[in-house]
Amino acid sequence: MVNALDRLLFDAAQAARIAWFFGHKALAGRIARPLPMPETLRRRRHPDRRELIADLWNLFERDWRNIAAGLYLPPQDWRGSPLAGLYRAADFFADLRRVDAARHGPRRQRLLPDPPGRRYPRYYRQKFHFQSGGYLSAASAERYDYQVEVLFGGGAAAMRRQGLVPLARALRAHPGGSPAARLVDIGCGTGEFLREAKRNYPRLAVAGLDLSRPYLALARRRLAPWRGTALVEGNAEALPFADSSIDVVSCLYLFHELPPRARRRAASEIARVLRPGGTLILIDSLQTGDEPRYDAMLDWFPLAFHEPYYASYLRTDLDRLMGPELARADCTPAYFSKVITYRRTG
Repeated sequence: MVNALDRLLFDAAQAARIAWFFGHKALAGRIARPLPMPETLRRRRHPDRRELIADLWNLFERDWRNIAAGLYLPPQDWRGSPLAGLYRAADFFADLRRVDAARHGPRRQRLLPDPPGRRYPRYYRQKFHFQSGGYLSAASAERYDYQVEVLFGGGAAAMRRQGLVPLARALRAHPGGSPAARLVDIGCGTGEFLREAKRNYPRLAVAGLDLSRPYLALARRRLAPWRGTALVEGNAEALPFADSSIDVVSCLYLFHELPPRARRRAASEIARVLRPGGTLILIDSLQTGDEPRYDAMLDWFPLAFHEPYYASYLRTDLDRLMGPELARADCTPAYFSKVITYRRTG
C-alpha cells in the first residue's frame, strides 16, 4: 500500500526529472545549430514549454493513480548513482555535436552501411533521430534511453509504463494468471518495458525480439536478475513464433519507424502468433488529430529528427492496418503517445 510519503517522494522525483531533462533540452537548443522550419509549419500553432510541462504533469498524475490503484509498482527513479547520471549527461552532450553534424550533413550520410557479415533491411539502417551508430552500435544502445528522455522532457519512462495497465488486465483475464501467460515484446530494444513487466510479474514468461545485437546485449543484462526470459534476434516481418502461441504481444514505438509495407507485414505477423482472445498492446506516437494542439509539432518531428516513415504513420488507419483479426478494445492518450489495446478475434 502506498501512503502520503510515497506520493511526496514520487512527486519530488518527477519534478527533478522534468527539471533535469528540460534543462538538457534548453542547453541542447543553445549548442545545436537551428534547423530552418518550413514557412507553412512556422505559421501554425505550436505548444509552448508551459503547455508541455502541464501536459507532462497530467501524465505523471495518471501514473500515480495507477500506482495507488495497485496496477503496477512505483518506478525506480533513484536507480543508479549520481555519478552515473552525470556520466550519461556528459556522454549525451559529447554526442550532440555528432548528431548536429548529421542533421546538417548530406542526406546520404543518414543511411548506415551493413556491418561486416550482416545484412539488414534498408529501412533499419537509417540513422533515426540522427543518433550516432543508428541501432547498430553498442554506444548507441547505451545512450538511447537517455536521449529519448531528453526528447520527451523526462516523460518517456512514464509513457512506457502506461502499457502495464492493459497488461494487468490481460493477465487478470488469463485462465492461469501471469504464471501461465506468455508475453512477447516486438522491437524490444534495450529491454526497458520487459524489465518493468518482470518487476511487476516475476513469474511471467517473457521474450523480446529485436534486430539489433547490441541492443539485445543490453536488454540481456537488464533482464539478468529474472528467470523466464528469452531474447531473440529477429524481424517483426517474420516472427519466429508458432501460430496462436502467444498470449500478449507488446509493441512500443516500432510502427512509426517502419515503411508502410513492413508495417502491414508486422501487423499480419502479430495477428498470426496471437492466440484467439490474446492481447496486443501497441504504444506509439500520437497521430494527426489525436491532440490537435500537437499536430504542427508532429509534422515537424520527422524533419527535425530524421524519421523517414513517420509522415506515413501519421496518416495510417491503425484499425484498418490490424485487419479483422485484431479488434480495438481501448485507446488511451499518454502525453505524446497513445496506448491502444487490440484483441485477437476468432
